[in-house]
Amino acid sequence: MNPIVHAELSWLLAQGLRERRDRLLVTCAGLAPDLDGLSLLAGEEFYSRYHHVIFHGYVGALVTLAVCTALARQRAAVALLSVTAFHGHLLCDLAGSGPGWPIHYLWPQSLEAWSWSGQWNLASWQNSLIGLAATLACLACALPFRRTALELLSPRWDAEVVRTVRRRFSRQGDSGPA
Repeated sequence: MNPIVHAELSWLLAQGLRERRDRLLVTCAGLAPDLDGLSLLAGEEFYSRYHHVIFHGYVGALVTLAVCTALARQRAAVALLSVTAFHGHLLCDLAGSGPGWPIHYLWPQSLEAWSWSGQWNLASWQNSLIGLAATLACLACALPFRRTALELLSPRWDAEVVRTVRRRFSRQGDSGPA
């Protein structure tokens, strides 16, 4: 699954949190496993050997949990949601990263590979459908929550999108703050 979809799914998970900062932390937790993708900077061979290994396991989950909890305002909620988003990323990778991309959850103690025989390719219709549904769900959040995933990049852009979506789909229009 691509990083944008991982971010959208993690951001959707965080909608019960009051503060943008906490929603951002949960979203980052859902992206954190792909930090091992930076292994590409050491070359393709290093990447093919260590992507889905270094941070796609319990060590990455513990580091992510510690960082997100330390920086959070709603610590207990962010801790729970961060671990959930992190492991959601792993489940998505097990389903839709393509055959031949297992994860090594127990690294560095073990290189045991975890995979699923039904894995679909990264460019599959399943990933496209999940990505479309996640994007639409993020836009739909403009109605009940008065925010979209664009809040992560720019509150100003987010306000414009929220205003537009609410004007188009809300019966009350844009009543109240965005």
